[in-house]
This record gives sequence, structure tokens and C-alpha cells, in this order.
Amino acid sequence: MLRRSFLGAIAVTGVVGLLAGQRLIAAPTPTNVETLPLAAADLVGNPDYLVVDIREPEEWRQTGVLEGALLLSYRDPAQFLAVVAPLLEPGQKLALVCRSGNRSSRAVQALARETQSQLVDVSGGMNRILASGYRPVAPTRDRGCTTC
Repeated sequence: MLRRSFLGAIAVTGVVGLLAGQRLIAAPTPTNVETLPLAAADLVGNPDYLVVDIREPEEWRQTGVLEGALLLSYRDPAQFLAVVAPLLEPGQKLALVCRSGNRSSRAVQALARETQSQLVDVSGGMNRILASGYRPVAPTRDRGCTTC
């Protein structure tokens, strides 16, 4: 009985080690990342946040955008930060919005390794914001949509 328990513990330890080596176990959330179910009222016109809609131009045109949001499709951390970092005010949080929250979640994790700025993943994205009744505005060139 003791031998079986011991062998089981070794097998579990090996599997956990394998999963950790293959990055199948989630890494801890960086300290400069928050995931929040912010509403449009929390974001629009709030100087505490620089809101960036990281979706693609066709998505902006389909659903509209948050008023005042910077429109910048996310490709990689370096390109993104080159545009966004100069716009961030001291102490301002960078809030990322995508369609459903998947892209923004991945983006804030990648950005967290490249910046000390506070990052906010707006959970549920525009789908949740629109479902709550927000009436979006049309995307414009002056906010970043080069094809609108």
C-alpha cells in the first residue's frame, strides 16, 4: 500500500513538472496587470485611463467604438508601446479593449514584461460593453482608424 502511494506521488510530481516545463500551468499574473469588468461610464472621459481599442479596423466599423478611445490594432509589444507610451500621463492606467476580452488578456500579459505602467484588461471587451446598452460612436481617422 505504501509503495503504491509513493509511486503515485512520484507520477504526479513528474506530470506537474512536465506541465510546468511545457508552460501548461498558468504563470502568475504580473503585478502591473488588472482584469476589470469596467463599464463605458468608467472609461469614457475618465482621465485615470488611456483607453486603447486594440481590435481591427473592420471590427471598429462593424460595432463602433468607445468615445475618446485610441484606435490601435495590437501586433506586438514594442510597436504598440512606441505609439502608446508617449501618450500616457504620469499615473494614468492603460486600459485595453478588444471584442471579447481574449486579445486584451493576451496583450496585457505581453506588455507587462515590457513596461512598468499599470495595465487594465477590460474583461468581456466591447461585446460586454455593448450588451450593457452603451451606444458607441463611429471610428474616425483622428482617433487612429486609417481606413475609416
